[in-house]
Amino acid sequence: MNKTIGIIGSGAIGSTLARLAVAAGLDVIITNSRGPQTLTELVAGLGSRVRAAAVDDLARDADIVIAAIPLSARTALPADALAGKVVIDTSNYYPQRDGQITALDEQSTTASELVQAHLSRSKVVKAFNSITFASLGNGARPAGSPERSALPIAGDDAGAKAEATALLDTIGYDAVDIGALSEGWRSEPGTPVYCDPYMPAWPAEKLPLEELLAWLLAAPVITTSRQRVEELTSGAVRGPAGGYFPETA
Repeated sequence: MNKTIGIIGSGAIGSTLARLAVAAGLDVIITNSRGPQTLTELVAGLGSRVRAAAVDDLARDADIVIAAIPLSARTALPADALAGKVVIDTSNYYPQRDGQITALDEQSTTASELVQAHLSRSKVVKAFNSITFASLGNGARPAGSPERSALPIAGDDAGAKAEATALLDTIGYDAVDIGALSEGWRSEPGTPVYCDPYMPAWPAEKLPLEELLAWLLAAPVITTSRQRVEELTSGAVRGPAGGYFPETA
C-alpha cells in the first residue's frame, strides 16, 4: 500500500494509528481541534513521515482519512473538504461524553450512519472502534503470523471497504466485513466483540486513571482470529445503545 493517511484527532486512538502507519512505511498527516501548532512534540516523536496540518489541507492531501474523534464532534468534520474521500470512522456512542442522542437511543440509526449523514459526499467505513488503543498498538502483526488478529469493519461502499481492508492489512490486522453501516452496532460497546476478546479481563478493583492506562498498555494481547470475529459479530444481539467508561478510583 502506498497512500498518505490523514488522521483527524491526536488522542489515544489517533496517535496509535499514526504510529502503526509510520511503522508500516506510510506517510501520515495529522491534525486536531486545537490546531497543528499543538502537535510539534507528537510529530517529532513519530518521525519524518508525519507532518501536522490544518484540517482542510489534510483533507486535500490525504488519500484516506481517519476520523479519530468523539461522536459528538462529528459535525466539526469539514464535509465539503472531505467530499469524495474514504473516511474511516472510529467513533462509538458514549452518553457520558456525547450527551443523549435520541436517534441512537431509539435505535433508528447507528453511530457511523450519523457520521455518514454529515459527510454525505464521503464514503464512510466504520473501523478501529472495537479495540482499546493499547490492544490496537500492541497487537499489530505481519500477514501470515499466527498471532495476527482481525477487526470488524462496516460500510455502504464496497470500494471504500476494500481500501479500509488494505489499510488494516498494511498496519497489521485482518478485516472482517460485517455489512452495511446499519450493521455497525455489531461492533459497538456492549457487544461480544467489543474490546474484551483482545485483552485479559478488566481489573476487578477500581484503579486511578494513570494506573488503569498503565495496566492497559502492559496487558498481553489476545489473538482474535477472523473466524472468532465472525462468530462474535454474527451472533450479537442488539441491546441498549451506548457504552460507559470504566470507573476509576
